Amino acid sequence: MDAAYDLMEAVPTVAEHGRLRVIAGMSAKAPEAAALGLPNSWYGVVVRHGGVAVGMGRVVGDGGLFFQVVDIAVDPAHQGRGLGKAIMAAIVAKLRRDAPASAYVSLIADGEAYRLYAQYGFALTAPDSVGMAMTMS
Repeated sequence: MDAAYDLMEAVPTVAEHGRLRVIAGMSAKAPEAAALGLPNSWYGVVVRHGGVAVGMGRVVGDGGLFFQVVDIAVDPAHQGRGLGKAIMAAIVAKLRRDAPASAYVSLIADGEAYRLYAQYGFALTAPDSVGMAMTMS
């Protein structure tokens, strides 16, 4: 990540979160849901370029037993510059520093994204366990 980018410990705004999720190819979330959820983040990082959010990542969880890495997104116009790696490095550093040693940290990797996460110590869980999800709609 070059000097044109600023990575800061922060949770994205509702508007930033919604915009980055959609342009990164992730599902849209209702602004009302984001307004409720974002303040409950355990940790967050935002990458800015010229003051505009171009990347983000968050950790949610109970603060002791379980943590989940979510919302890793980089604006496609800024991909290939190490922003995803910088976001993950900041998140993993925070987890190593502040999460209890016995904490379970999980994430759901879409497509080939598991290759990025593997660089930071995440391992595929199948066949011992598989991810499952339910969307409220």
